[in-house]
Amino acid sequence: MRAAWVLLPALAALSAYYVYLPLPGAVSDPWKLMLLDATFRAVQQTCHLIHYLRLSHHLIVLNYLICTFDKLKSVSSEDIKITDAVFDGVEVRVFEPPAKGDESLKRSVVYIHGGGWALASARTSLYNNLCRIMAESLNAVVVSVEYRLVPKVCFPEQYHDALRATKYFLQPDVLAEYSVDPSRIAISGDSAGGNLAAAVCQQLSKDEDLTVRPKLQALIYPVLQAFDFNTPSYQQNMNMPVLPRYVMVNYWIDYINGNYELAHELLVNNHTALNVGRALSFRARLNWTALLPPSFQKSYKPVVQSTGTAAIVERLPALLDVRAVPLLADDATLARQPRTYVLTCENDVLRDDGAMYATRLQRAGVPVTLDHFHDCFHGCMIFTVWPTDFSAGVQTRNSYINLVTNFNLSQEEFVAQMKID
Repeated sequence: MRAAWVLLPALAALSAYYVYLPLPGAVSDPWKLMLLDATFRAVQQTCHLIHYLRLSHHLIVLNYLICTFDKLKSVSSEDIKITDAVFDGVEVRVFEPPAKGDESLKRSVVYIHGGGWALASARTSLYNNLCRIMAESLNAVVVSVEYRLVPKVCFPEQYHDALRATKYFLQPDVLAEYSVDPSRIAISGDSAGGNLAAAVCQQLSKDEDLTVRPKLQALIYPVLQAFDFNTPSYQQNMNMPVLPRYVMVNYWIDYINGNYELAHELLVNNHTALNVGRALSFRARLNWTALLPPSFQKSYKPVVQSTGTAAIVERLPALLDVRAVPLLADDATLARQPRTYVLTCENDVLRDDGAMYATRLQRAGVPVTLDHFHDCFHGCMIFTVWPTDFSAGVQTRNSYINLVTNFNLSQEEFVAQMKID
């Protein structure tokens, strides 16, 4: 009995130590976020143990557990027709709202889910619920792309899947089949899905054979570069829940089929040192001292190595491939992009990726709205259903839906409407 009285407080203390993380004071629902992060870490450590024992790849196990748990919380809607289809060999899930009044054509959103190019699915409830709510709130046809995942395939296959599905949907006869207005089509995605959405949008802008192109790209805390892992947001949020810096670096390594032994070299920017000739021409395009506002830069200093490891870029050319790293695109490509919405969160290593892209697009003449949330964190927009229901999720989702609702207005009307709403 005495042992139990000693053991229980000890276990409680260990549990509290494992769960507790020092968080910025402005973070929404901090204790709930700590519990979510502790759950993620415990599951990830279990998956890495399975990987170490060579029983299965840790990402396969992790994705299986996520999808199994996630499917238990699906929110249904009788008003939205949900069907699975195949667009040019790529699986998609289509959400269609019922016809309203005399409106013959609807707006549409091609949505690409996040998950580090390795996790989640268009079919799991987190994204199924998000796309259903989008279809319902926007009265829009939502096409959710089920691209193939790491480790089954690596870059550029995820990009090719997203591009093929989007181009197929943009065909006039397919749009007519789904009663979609060609002048009101958006392409969107969160995190790694935001990366794919931006890369696909850039490619579509160069395709002279297309008769229909997206009129909006809506990027939600997108990952847009692997050039500099020491931007202010990477330094500020290196240990933030959901997506600490080392996890994002590992996602990049998995995506471009690299080796985890390179993680440290990437973390200190050895792959883009001043002696890496292939990286020099891109440096100005990611110079955060010229692209970020002072409120984002704070007192952080650039980390630029004078001597690094040029062989990394030779082994992993995707690190400087604009299809993987949309922020590296030249100004001419950026000038062809449609109106853009970028949602960023203060407590997110990827905050500066989105902010730099917004600045570069704006300087290229593209109308841009940067929607920044000071109390939110990476991934929050999909966390709106119990037990992972966060006020930050509802807040960001509502702002995003409001944007897509109003994107067909003129820029002046749009800015005014956003302020009113």
